[in-house]
Amino acid sequence: MPKICEICGKGAIPGNKYKRRGMAKRKGGAGSKIVGKTIRSFLPNLQKIKIILNGTTKRTLVCTSCIQCGKINKA
Repeated sequence: MPKICEICGKGAIPGNKYKRRGMAKRKGGAGSKIVGKTIRSFLPNLQKIKIILNGTTKRTLVCTSCIQCGKINKA
């Protein structure tokens, strides 16, 4: 099962993870430098719940923003 919301289609978004070295200027250092950068993915907060979809009960992955705003009908 892919990590995609059944209702809005929200999925993984690519991004970067930074590795920093050195003390921050506000703490009295010379400033932090980026010494490494790796690609990562930001995943949505998906919950496996029972919903009513097209008149049938179905257990699917739905993001929490769709659950909160009431886009679904819980079974």
